Amino acid sequence: MHRDSAGCITCPGTDFQHAFTRAMSCRDCGMRLMAVQDEAPKIRVALFATCLADLIRPQVALAAARLVEECGMEVHVPPQSCCGQPAYNSGEQDKTRTLAEVFVRQFEGYDYVVAPSGSCAAMVSVHYPRLFERDGESYRRCLEIGKRTWELSRFLVEVARLSPGTSADNRFEGLTIAYHDSCSGLRELGVRDQPRKLLSERCGIEIRELGNAEVCCGFGGTFCVKYPEISTRMVDNKLDGLDESGTDLLLGGDLGCLLNIAGRLRRKDSRIRVYHYAELLLNSDPGAGIGDSGGD
Repeated sequence: MHRDSAGCITCPGTDFQHAFTRAMSCRDCGMRLMAVQDEAPKIRVALFATCLADLIRPQVALAAARLVEECGMEVHVPPQSCCGQPAYNSGEQDKTRTLAEVFVRQFEGYDYVVAPSGSCAAMVSVHYPRLFERDGESYRRCLEIGKRTWELSRFLVEVARLSPGTSADNRFEGLTIAYHDSCSGLRELGVRDQPRKLLSERCGIEIRELGNAEVCCGFGGTFCVKYPEISTRMVDNKLDGLDESGTDLLLGGDLGCLLNIAGRLRRKDSRIRVYHYAELLLNSDPGAGIGDSGGD
């Protein structure tokens, strides 16, 4: 990864940006992607790739870009840095404000900002304004960008109206598929039904609901580092729910949670595979799961 003096990712210095360039045939240093249409789309969407997608699972960000493009919108990947969530959760408010100011400058020129992560989207839309409550102009700018920042599944369902597809998909027939609702997306943004709706309409997937689907997996960002024993017990409780349901695939919308769960599954030699929901929505073989051999 390459960053400039402000801590911004420089183009094209990240795994995701390299993948985006190769797969989407971007044409300029701002990495602007235009749908192949008779007329250029009017809606400009900035993709916030997120740190974990960039560094560990870039195919998630690439899937997000393709899905938004499929809706006839113009996708951009501006230079970007961390949203500041780890610093914020560690009480480093001054450092978080610096990162927030960088983020706002990078993304405020677009119609929408979309992230394949509820926690990162919530950081921008919910927590940024709180950081600048005593700074009138910065507070206003944070409110404005917060209104235009969306978690991917909410955006695809409520704004972009992603097509359900035209052909039956039987790739997942006979598999028991569960979904983990991550805390920030569920509680701060109301993300629950949207990914289930997309998976049902595009992939024919009916989720086997877990009794503890809405219970924290124990990741919690820096929580799992500060309190590893508690975190391990929490993720083991999550795995117990998966085993009881006979789950074959586990889906979710936040890579932090999915990496935490997948890591524990691998340590227990579980057969359960883990994916971000966006990877399955493309109607193509998602390949190796998170944490699997040949995956990430």
